[in-house]
Amino acid sequence: MRIVIAGAHGKIALILGRMLHDRGEDVVGVIRNPGQADDLRAVGVTPSVLDLETADAEAVARVLAGADAVVFAAGAGPGSSTGRKDTVDRGASVLLADAAEKSGTRRFVQVSSIGADSVANGARPDGVDEVFYAYLVAKLAAEDDLRARDLDWTIVRPGALIDGPGTGQVRLATSVSRGSVPRADVAAVIVALLDAPATAGKVLELVSGNVEIVAAVRRAG
Repeated sequence: MRIVIAGAHGKIALILGRMLHDRGEDVVGVIRNPGQADDLRAVGVTPSVLDLETADAEAVARVLAGADAVVFAAGAGPGSSTGRKDTVDRGASVLLADAAEKSGTRRFVQVSSIGADSVANGARPDGVDEVFYAYLVAKLAAEDDLRARDLDWTIVRPGALIDGPGTGQVRLATSVSRGSVPRADVAAVIVALLDAPATAGKVLELVSGNVEIVAAVRRAG
């Protein structure tokens, strides 16, 4: 398969890119900073330098041409402003979905966040600061946009992300209790989702658990 990853220099995305490359996939990684290109090449990912905050859908569609699937793993990142939460976490996802429709790339996996639905209908959870609130609002808006499209989308909402090796075991369902999950396990779940067309149209929450990843994805389908 040819798979395009948006936000390909992120911690989850770099792991994902290596996993996909190691099993023989053709992986293209979209990055804004050309200085990150060698890091992508080191894990077997072909870099494509494109700023998803300023590009148009036609330019992104050219990157997606011939792709079997696209993964949105971009994010404004820690320390970014509320404005960039909107332009990246929402706006870049909307742009990528527009490009997927233009290019005919139907399979779309979006990395969101557990708790995104806590801000639905203008709700404001207790104890959430302004920046994190803007992040959740942006993630939910990106989800809502994707859900309205005629694409084979799957939305995955990881819990609190941690570094270190994956366990290979997770809880993956439409609703799970809050918890943490290694980034490596998130990447492995995305790989399994790409192999599971039955998960299209699902919004799935993800934390560490006691079910092997392939089995958890199969159950979720």
